[in-house]
Amino acid sequence: MREDNQLIVLTHLSQLVTLVLGFGSLLLPLIIWLTQKDKVYQMDEHGKNIVNFQLSLIVYCLICIPLMLLCGIGFVGFIILGVISLIFPVINAIRASRGEIARYPFSLNFIS
Repeated sequence: MREDNQLIVLTHLSQLVTLVLGFGSLLLPLIIWLTQKDKVYQMDEHGKNIVNFQLSLIVYCLICIPLMLLCGIGFVGFIILGVISLIFPVINAIRASRGEIARYPFSLNFIS
């Protein structure tokens, strides 16, 4: 196994591909994680955290839809989720560049 913090940083930042393509914030990190988890030191743990975060964002977005239709608070939820989905990949990429394990807030544990 090799230590490659740059690839781990890139994996965290790959969540932002949605800003360019409109999709892929789950797909691209998932592909990187699945292909590199046995080759790069700590990629497995970082990859699980990223995938859990992206799946959690999807669940929270699905919760916001009925809230938007019922009382309008879903709009606020979407704005908060948008800000979180932009800020935390960058913060955790910086943490990963220092060799730290990145944690995402409000992340449900789908993959352990």
